[in-house]
Amino acid sequence: MTAPLVELRGVSKSYRRGGQRVPVLAGIDLDIPAGEFLALMGPSGSGKSTLLNLIAGLDQPDTGTIRVGGLDITGLEEGELARWRAEHVGFVFQFYYLIPVLTAFENVELPLLLAPLSRRERREHAALALHLVGLDDRADHYPRQLSGGQQQRVAIARALVVDPLLVVADEPTGDLDRVSAGEVLDLLTRLNGELGKTVVMVTHDPRAGRRARKVQYLDKGVLSDAPEDPSA
Repeated sequence: MTAPLVELRGVSKSYRRGGQRVPVLAGIDLDIPAGEFLALMGPSGSGKSTLLNLIAGLDQPDTGTIRVGGLDITGLEEGELARWRAEHVGFVFQFYYLIPVLTAFENVELPLLLAPLSRRERREHAALALHLVGLDDRADHYPRQLSGGQQQRVAIARALVVDPLLVVADEPTGDLDRVSAGEVLDLLTRLNGELGKTVVMVTHDPRAGRRARKVQYLDKGVLSDAPEDPSA
């Protein structure tokens, strides 16, 4: 059998608050196949974003191992981990984190500046990414000249421009109106279905969750296939 793209085994994470240790994740096991569109859902404070950050190499677990594409990222030093993220993970957040003094095109091109590419190659990659999100005609616009939905699509193009193994999205529709949210979800669905990108999305929105191929629920640091029954 083909190994999953992402494998978590016995992953636990806690944080310190004052003098107390606060557990967030408890012994998580999770396999994510290549080409999956996984939604992580659960109540606020359940550990969804913490789990996403661990998968994306933004944080390290207290215990357990995380393998992505066969590489144990829990064994990497911080500099190695930063290079790995830059080359293999595309990030989409609730807030777009676009640089206001750069155009849409320049924002998308930015992750490529450290890549071993010529200026022409960088521009070709950025133009293709903007084309994939349907914003060819907004390439020279600054973030302030774009709607929220357009800014999020620029952020998705920026995530795609490095051709990542994995796209992680943390509440990507949380700051958008219903129409713009639908457009962003349509785009993520296309990236998964047509380009075969593996997408892991944290969301509290059931409409967003229904777009995923698979939904897993987190509650009190425990992962399951169904939400906890409040009447149980």
